[in-house]
Amino acid sequence: MAYCQHIGVEFMFINDLEQCQWIRQKFETPGIMQFTNEEKRTLLARLVRSTRFEEFLQRKWSSEKRFGLEGCEVLIPALKTIIDKSSENGVDYVIMGMPHRGRLNVLANVIRKELEQIFCQFDSKLEAADEGSGDVKYHLGMYHRRINRVTDRNITLSLVANPSHLEAADPVVMGKTKAEQFYCGDTEGKKVMSILLHGDAAFAGQGIVYETFHLSDLPSYTTHGTVHVVVNNQIGFTTDPRMARSSPYPTDVARVVNAPIFHVNSDDPEAVMYVCKVAAEWRSTFHKDVVVDLVCYRRNGHNEMDEPMFTQPLMYKQIRKQKPVLQKYAELLVSQGVVNQPEYEEEISKYDKICEEAFARSKDEKILHIKHWLDSPWPGFFTLDGQPRSMSCPSTGLTEDILTHIGNVASSVPVENFTIHGGLSRILKTRGEMVKNRTVDWALAEYMAFGSLLKEGIHIRLSGQDVERGTFSHRHHVLHDQNVDKRTCIPMNHLWPNQAPYTVCNSSLSEYGVLGFELGFAMASPNALVLWEAQFGDFHNTAQCIIDQFICPGQAKWVRQNGIVLLLPHGMEGMGPEHSSARPERFLQMCNDDPDVLPDLKEANFDINQLYDCNWVVVNCSTPGNFFHVLRRQILLPFRKPLIIFTPKSLLRHPEARSSFDEMLPGTHFQRVIPEDGPAAQNPENVKRLLFCTGKVYYDLTRERKARDMVGQVAITRIEQLPPFPFDLLLKEVQKYPNAELAWCQEEHKNQGYYDYVKPRLRTTISRAKPVWYAGRDPAAAPATGNKKTHLTELQRLLDTAFDLDVFKNFS
Repeated sequence: MAYCQHIGVEFMFINDLEQCQWIRQKFETPGIMQFTNEEKRTLLARLVRSTRFEEFLQRKWSSEKRFGLEGCEVLIPALKTIIDKSSENGVDYVIMGMPHRGRLNVLANVIRKELEQIFCQFDSKLEAADEGSGDVKYHLGMYHRRINRVTDRNITLSLVANPSHLEAADPVVMGKTKAEQFYCGDTEGKKVMSILLHGDAAFAGQGIVYETFHLSDLPSYTTHGTVHVVVNNQIGFTTDPRMARSSPYPTDVARVVNAPIFHVNSDDPEAVMYVCKVAAEWRSTFHKDVVVDLVCYRRNGHNEMDEPMFTQPLMYKQIRKQKPVLQKYAELLVSQGVVNQPEYEEEISKYDKICEEAFARSKDEKILHIKHWLDSPWPGFFTLDGQPRSMSCPSTGLTEDILTHIGNVASSVPVENFTIHGGLSRILKTRGEMVKNRTVDWALAEYMAFGSLLKEGIHIRLSGQDVERGTFSHRHHVLHDQNVDKRTCIPMNHLWPNQAPYTVCNSSLSEYGVLGFELGFAMASPNALVLWEAQFGDFHNTAQCIIDQFICPGQAKWVRQNGIVLLLPHGMEGMGPEHSSARPERFLQMCNDDPDVLPDLKEANFDINQLYDCNWVVVNCSTPGNFFHVLRRQILLPFRKPLIIFTPKSLLRHPEARSSFDEMLPGTHFQRVIPEDGPAAQNPENVKRLLFCTGKVYYDLTRERKARDMVGQVAITRIEQLPPFPFDLLLKEVQKYPNAELAWCQEEHKNQGYYDYVKPRLRTTISRAKPVWYAGRDPAAAPATGNKKTHLTELQRLLDTAFDLDVFKNFS
């Protein structure tokens, strides 16, 4: 009889006898599913709140979309049961992610957000007083600390904001959970846990679910077990399961990590509560993922305005006849004598009164505050001694002894009897010689930026495919003993006695999941440098959803700053269309600065205010020293913005791509623009052409200029930071060369790269006094050719255009 009721259990695929026996004991022991009358009354009260909340919203705002929970009202007591049991087992922080269906109900009755703050979201006349565009009410998140009435213990609940990309929040929740565990020293997940809610169609259909599951047991990504709750409506928008998946159950993806799956009929609230208790106990006992599949239905259409009879007529004829779960359970308890009818009606009227009073208060809300909806507050970060932090940034330079010390550790093995690879010995020896010569290459500049921040107590986490060694074998932050299996050394963690920890971790072969995870990790604290590196820059397109939905508009939508750094290897090296372009045009097109408005260049702290106003910062450094500064600036700024860095490939070992210690000493800063400093700058009146460029192409241009003996006729200015655009510095550059025509030079194709971004802003800078010509590759559909000879021919053509002083006269 154990499997002939309202619960179905999938666990026989688990290849661990202890775990299988544990599950059998929970479901095959006769009479084990017993509830006291007090527990039944609590369950009924929770069902009343869940049901009447939706009915209240329907009465007050019948024409508004709210993505209500009707048909799965049991979700609220289910979640509260998981939280109660987890709290009992020592958890004091629960981080949740969920799609929009039922979100307002979860906010009201699980997180316990003030009802008036939810209700005033429905008032179209209210305007947000805070910065940002905000988002629809069923996307917003929340953070709340309260007493759990069942355990009398404090519990913190955080519901992460999410877009309509239904499962996109999954890895974000996991990353935030991992960070909270890391910062409180919870190495086993006993204090902090995650709960993820899913729709059945999305759980089966969205590949990010699979990617997230595969992070669940990886050492640097595990959160020691997540409870997954699937709201199984048996329909996705208008698509029924026969068209939506090939597997028997929507939960079959969970089998890949040996997670037990509990299917339960949601019209049996006691069975649901039992399953949720077991799921919480499983997570507490084995610290592994578990899935609860709430088999339910959707009483309305996809939203309250939708007509489901168009596409599922027979199903919805059955649903119309279905008695609501609250009514069914109330009748059962009345028949059992657990409650009487007047007590049940009193419970309903009591909650209805709470809703009505909150509704009255919501009318008094003159202003809607989006900041009430933060899911990751950073207390104390934005103030200093009770005052707002100054909009300034100190020098990002370091003293020579710190640079030398980090360089010496970076070129050594700080562990005895550790055998490294012979090729690595040569690399470390070369690093040591650079330190003696007071110079750095790209890898050493990164090492010094990281090492110095660790000294200042800033935790650093670098994650991505092959980041430990580096895709291009340049980093080597994790050394492997050549004679002892699994013996490794991370020299960066041996720099200082009381330094912050450095986490460097090769990720699974996932971009969407891992970037989402790192974004969530960066949410938890502003005092950490969290970086995700793409194996090649163009691979970020597999993570485009995270970039589009969370990173680019994050502060505008949810008033939530985030300092995540994306390292995207970029450059036309003749490697073909798949390993060339990080698609800079996409990042530039999504920046929020206005190309036609020249800002007030005399404003105090103009450069810092520009950074504060932008939605993200995009840089393409041409020197290791500038790369060093921009990484340090990311932490020393009084606020946080996402930072997109187009990192090089060939420049990693380019003999001219070196920086002196002098460029990194106290008093030095990140250079938004690097002006011409050769003969052309000494006699600016003689300069006939001023070339603007960014990144690696600078070295091609200087080589060609020298070969043509044109160092006095052509000046080359590097724009290192694109958004926010350095109007002030570029105006000085243009004014310095009064007789020069202006041209933008890039190695990317004309319809890609930076030209469409830079040209209108340069024209605005000079009040459209001159044209801004283009020197580069012609427009193309693919980012690069796959033929080496064609690549070199294209490169020579763009150099010919850049240095032919008559070429643009034909267009005049």
